[in-house]
Amino acid sequence: MIMGKSINTVILGTGSYIPQNIISGNEFLNSTFFENGNRLEKENAEIIHKFSEITEIVERRYACPEQLSNHIGAKAAEKAIENAGIDKETLDYIIFCHNFGDIPLNSNRSDILPSLASKVKQYLGIHNPDCVAYDLIFGCPGWVQGAIQADYYIKSGDAKRVMVIGAETLSRIIDPHDRDSMIFSDGAGAVIFGAEESAAQKGILAHKTETHAVNYGNLLTMGKGSHPDETSGNFYLKMNGRKLYEFAVVQVPQVIKKAIDKAGLSVEDINIVFVHQANGKMDTAIMKRLFKLYGKDVVPENLVPMTISWLGNSSVATVPTLLDLVLKEQVKGYKVKAGDVAVFASVGAGMHINAFVYRF
Repeated sequence: MIMGKSINTVILGTGSYIPQNIISGNEFLNSTFFENGNRLEKENAEIIHKFSEITEIVERRYACPEQLSNHIGAKAAEKAIENAGIDKETLDYIIFCHNFGDIPLNSNRSDILPSLASKVKQYLGIHNPDCVAYDLIFGCPGWVQGAIQADYYIKSGDAKRVMVIGAETLSRIIDPHDRDSMIFSDGAGAVIFGAEESAAQKGILAHKTETHAVNYGNLLTMGKGSHPDETSGNFYLKMNGRKLYEFAVVQVPQVIKKAIDKAGLSVEDINIVFVHQANGKMDTAIMKRLFKLYGKDVVPENLVPMTISWLGNSSVATVPTLLDLVLKEQVKGYKVKAGDVAVFASVGAGMHINAFVYRF
C-alpha cells in the first residue's frame, strides 16, 4: 500500500442477461388459482389486474427451455468480463449467488453438483487454479452479500479481482396454482469488483447485514402445491406475502440507515438507490420509511430506478441487472457519474436484510 492511500473495492465491469421470453399477465388467464385448498372465486382477469396494481408487475421474463441458471449466469459473466476489459485468468474468485441451482424445465429437481460457480468457470475456460469458484445461498439478498464478501477479500489483500454473479430461474420452481407465482421471473447479472489504491475514499464505503430468523424465518419457504389434488410430491416456492411486506417496510429502512450512518453520511448524500425489485409498492414504502427515519417527508424524484414492471422479481439477479442497465443508460431518466453515492439493498428468505454504500 502506498503511503496515504488505501485499498478501495470498486466496480470494474458489469453484465446482465435478460431472457427473451416475455410473459404478460394474459399468460395466466387460463390458470386455476387456489388458496387454503379452495379455488379463488374471482375471475382470473380481475386477479391479474389486482396483482399488477399491488406489485406494479406487468411482465416478467422466463428462460428458454434448454437454459439453466448456470447458462444465463455465464452469459452475464461474459459480458461483465468484456465490459471490464480484463483477462479472465486474473479473477481471484467467482461467487455465484442463487437459491435453487440448475433446474431443468418440468423437473422440479435441483442440480448443484458441481457448484454453479464451477460450471461457469469451466464454461469460461478459466484455467487458473487460484481462481476459486463457489456458490452463495442467501435468499434474494445473495448478490448484495456476495458483493460484501468481495469487499472483505479485496480489502484484506487476499484478492484483487472478484466476480459476483446473481442468477435464477424461478419459473422452474413456482406453483402454477399459486397467484403469488406471477411475481417471479428469470434473469442474471454479474459484476466484477477490483482493488484500487487511492487517497480518495471510493467504491464500497460501508455495509450492514442482519438475519431475523427466529420470528421471520418462515415467511419464505418451500411447500406443497396449492392444488388440493396435487400428488407429484414436488415442493414449490411459497411466501407469506402480507407479513413479508410488513417485515420489509419496517426492517429494511433501519438496515439501510445503519449502513449510511456507518459510512459517515446522511440520506441527503445519496444520489441513487439500487433496491431489490421485489414489489413496486413495497419498495416505495421502504424508501418513504427510510426518509422518515431522517425526519424527511419527501423522497426525491429519480432516486430509485425500477425495472420490476417489465422484468418481474428474479431474486438475486434483480440488483446486479438493475445496476448494469443503469450504468449503460438503459433505464430512462437514470445515470450515474463520478462522485455519485449509491445504496445497494435487498431483503429475502432467511429473513436476511443487507445494504452497502458505494461511491462511484
